[in-house]
Amino acid sequence: MTPQEIENLAHLRRARDLIDRDYAKPLDVPTMAGRALMSPAHFSRQFRAAYGETPYSYLMTRRIERAMALLRAGTTVTDACMAVGCTSLGSFSSRFTEIVGMTPTAYRRREHRAVDAMPSCVVKTHTRPARGGSSRFEEVADGASA
Repeated sequence: MTPQEIENLAHLRRARDLIDRDYAKPLDVPTMAGRALMSPAHFSRQFRAAYGETPYSYLMTRRIERAMALLRAGTTVTDACMAVGCTSLGSFSSRFTEIVGMTPTAYRRREHRAVDAMPSCVVKTHTRPARGGSSRFEEVADGASA
């Protein structure tokens, strides 16, 4: 890697850290790009090349991941939606269903005893939402029951 590429990755990490830390705040691509010291268009291209998804997609995945934890704890769907920074319940539910593979209400009603027994570091790894309508936890649980 060239020194310029290493520097770009450091700037992209700053923007990704901003998303991870402030996911519940209103964030837009120009704000994220400013943190990475890049123009919005260049930032979006570089972010996708480095992390495999767009900045907005990464932000929404973090929000859904946090919403999943809140829903497992018994938070209402509306409260979870607002707590993670989404302002539209309909858009939140659609994106949640797209990423997780079930509605937020169905996810909240689902049994989460196995997750409750896991250390939090394992829970984060195995319940992280994955594009394509499943979480890694579901794949592990399905494999264990087969």
